[in-house]
Amino acid sequence: MLAVWLDQPACRDIALTGGKAARLSQLADRYPVPPGFCLTAHAHSRWAGEGAPALLPVDLGALLDETYAALADRCGAARLRVAVRSSALGEDGAAASFAGQYSTHLNPAGLEAVADAVIACWASARAERVLAYQRSHGPSGGGEPVAVLVQQLVPADASFVAFSANPVTGERSEVVVDASLGLGESIVSGSVTPDTYTLRRSDRSIATWHVHDKQRMTILRPAGVQEVNVPRALRRRPALTETQASAVADLAVGLEADLGFPVDVEGAFHDDTLYLLQCRPISTLRP
Repeated sequence: MLAVWLDQPACRDIALTGGKAARLSQLADRYPVPPGFCLTAHAHSRWAGEGAPALLPVDLGALLDETYAALADRCGAARLRVAVRSSALGEDGAAASFAGQYSTHLNPAGLEAVADAVIACWASARAERVLAYQRSHGPSGGGEPVAVLVQQLVPADASFVAFSANPVTGERSEVVVDASLGLGESIVSGSVTPDTYTLRRSDRSIATWHVHDKQRMTILRPAGVQEVNVPRALRRRPALTETQASAVADLAVGLEADLGFPVDVEGAFHDDTLYLLQCRPISTLRP
């Protein structure tokens, strides 16, 4: 199987679709996960076996064309803008998150751009930093197949990373939310100091709230994304309202209850609608 939809049961097979896609597939019927599909570990092996790293095999290119067109049709967009992310077999696990190791491509539109993004994700699996990370977290020495997740892009007004337990103190009665304006890449890269909300798990009320001077944000461009200066009038504006922060805490607590472990969640708001983009265990939390 070379491609599988997020809402298909086969997508939950971590050996086929990797940690990120398998978990989102597991949650997609109960949480607001953007629609998408996964090019599987078999597709990666098919590409790697061709010996032409800048191209997709003809049959795989045709499959991507067909599946991308079907996703665009589902979303009502002729030229759908997507997010293309790796989903390695060991990614987003309890022992190793692989956060930031593989490449991510936001806002490609059209078959050629999406195919280029898929190839770039697969090529990043050969990067020395990835192989070193794999070797440090297991005996395989690296080189495992990598699935690629292609989803409808959320044009985020604000993005967040949330923890269903305090990742610094280990306090289980607190939910911690970091949020900033625009897409979440500025939070993940560390180029912005996000607003921080600490909420009481018991009633999702805000215990502490620190609004920072957010000088940078990542926005969409006609092709790709760009990190820009935040307009001065918006720098001290809270990234999330109290209602939104409480909704994020609800999401994190609900995910922990469903999955059975404290979670590290990435998501976004667009037009006040909450989207779940990633969910993994908090790998640094002490028992």
